[in-house]
Amino acid sequence: MIDWHELFVPTNPIPAVILRGTLTYIMLFLILRFLLKRQSGVIGIADLLVIVLIADAAQNAMAHEYKSITEGAILVLTIVFWNYAIDWLGFRFPALQRLTRPPPLLLIKDGKMLPQNMRREMITAEELNSQLRQQGVENCSEVKTAYIEGDGSISIIRRDNGETNQSPDQKMKGIA
Repeated sequence: MIDWHELFVPTNPIPAVILRGTLTYIMLFLILRFLLKRQSGVIGIADLLVIVLIADAAQNAMAHEYKSITEGAILVLTIVFWNYAIDWLGFRFPALQRLTRPPPLLLIKDGKMLPQNMRREMITAEELNSQLRQQGVENCSEVKTAYIEGDGSISIIRRDNGETNQSPDQKMKGIA
C-alpha cells in the first residue's frame, strides 16, 4: 500500500533542503573552477556539475533516501536556480565572467608551442598536436595562434592563406 503522506510531505525542513543544495552547488562550483583545470574537448565544468548534482538529487528522492519526492524536487530546482543565476550574473556583470569562465589562454604563438601555458593547463604536446590534426592542421608551424577556450575547446587561427613557415625570399621564388 502506498503511503501518500510519506511520498509527498517533506520530513526535512524545506529551507534546510534549499540551504544544503545551495552550499553543495557553490562548494563544488568553486572546487571545479579553481582547483581543476580545463581539458580540451570536454563539456564545460558547470554543465557537468549540474548533471551530476541533479542526477544525485533525483536519485536520492527516487531511492527513498529522502522521505518525499518534494524534497528531491526542491533540491533539483535549487541546483538549477544556482546554475542559471551564476550564468546570468556572469552575462550581466562582465567582471564576474572571470569567476564563471576562465579567459582564453594562448598555447601556440607564431607556430611555436608555449610550454609554460601548456603546463599551466596540463596539456601535453601530443594532446595539442591531436587537436591540431582534428582541425586539419598537420604541424604547429601552420598556426599563427591557438588558444584553449574557457570551455576546454581549442581555437586555431592559421597563418595567412594557410601558408606555412616560408621566408619572404621563398615566397618570391615561388611566385617568380
